[in-house]
Amino acid sequence: MVTAFSNYFLKFSVTQGLLQSSNSHMSIETDQFYIDAVLNGDTKAFAVLVNRYRNMVFTLTVQLLKNREEAEEIAQDTFVKIYKNLNTFNGDSKFSTWVYRIAYNACLDRIKKNKKHETTISINEYNESQINSLETAFDIMDRTDREQAIKSCLQKLPEDDSVLITLFYFEELSLTEISKVIGISANNVKIKLYRARKRLATILEKSLEPTILENYGPKSR
Repeated sequence: MVTAFSNYFLKFSVTQGLLQSSNSHMSIETDQFYIDAVLNGDTKAFAVLVNRYRNMVFTLTVQLLKNREEAEEIAQDTFVKIYKNLNTFNGDSKFSTWVYRIAYNACLDRIKKNKKHETTISINEYNESQINSLETAFDIMDRTDREQAIKSCLQKLPEDDSVLITLFYFEELSLTEISKVIGISANNVKIKLYRARKRLATILEKSLEPTILENYGPKSR
């Protein structure tokens, strides 16, 4: 059971980001080390887990909710839920996958509460050849330029699409890991990811300056 002190500690830690452990050697321990420590009564050990995953959780919540204040609130609630349910983590998946799943479900609950609707983006106007050409340009773009270009367009995608792109390309989760997060088969994840890529390609093609594609396109190699 989470005490009033524990709730305060969690919310203060997530909101302020004051999560550095007083024992520097602890940062090299596994997640399970801190999970066991928390379950054995060491409340402060949870700060290390929050520190490891707070950026990951916030990235997911902001992509789904498209609102920074709501994302911060849900990220905070996510860690409270993780703390309360830490004893249910059985190691069937990575701890990070388990954390993602809790954050994802918390976001879905908020979206349903707000009755948000997905943005409809046509994907028929952009064919596979054009996608491949655009991705060839991305392959040889400077890493920073590429990431900035994609991140600037993610907010225009429907929530589920932006999450898939974020989890697969930025967080580098496998199809199997993503399937555990969002609760569908790995094959369905692959299909949805393909369609998300097509929608993103449409947005990118319309959003990027023509000179960027000219400078990084196949002919410039």
